[in-house]
Amino acid sequence: MMTPFSSDAFDEPRLIGESGLAARVAAVAEPVLAGLGYRLVRVRVSGRDGCTVQIMAEKPDGTFAIEDCELASRTLSPALDVEDLISSAYRLELSSPGIDRPLARRSDFERYAGQEIRIEMAVGIEGRKRFRGLLLGVENDAAQVRCEMGEAGMQTVSLRFDDIAEAKLMLTDAVVAQSLKRGKDAARNEPRTTAPQGRG
Repeated sequence: MMTPFSSDAFDEPRLIGESGLAARVAAVAEPVLAGLGYRLVRVRVSGRDGCTVQIMAEKPDGTFAIEDCELASRTLSPALDVEDLISSAYRLELSSPGIDRPLARRSDFERYAGQEIRIEMAVGIEGRKRFRGLLLGVENDAAQVRCEMGEAGMQTVSLRFDDIAEAKLMLTDAVVAQSLKRGKDAARNEPRTTAPQGRG
């Protein structure tokens, strides 16, 4: 069962970050998003369509609706242009983390304990860099994952956060069900208004 975000959700650092240009974009994007009430999840810069900057973000409850994407995009675009990090024309894409979301903070690993995850290590363990199994939770500075370890069978391995390159949820029926429930809960709690909506 997932636990809610803590009150200091915006102060919690990401354990798994970016490098190069993506890291410089993240350094600009993170405080801007925090000012809007969102948390940065991940930044990717790709050569698709010339250059595409993909930014994943979320509210403290894990949601990120279309209007959130629009607001974040309108605010981030001029901030990135002022910093002039990207010399050529680029496309900015804002999105939610999705159901099979990346895990970037310690609270992500705690919140999704009991779910299946896939982890890519920057530093291998006994020559192995890819792990897929059941996330048991967090102990000290490592994720505890129960997975198949060859001839040794099912084992619990301790994967240090400092050595993880990427971690994400696997798309399972349980994850889909929890995502649908969270979406319904958010819709139920959404304040209703009859005032006309604008794009500012």
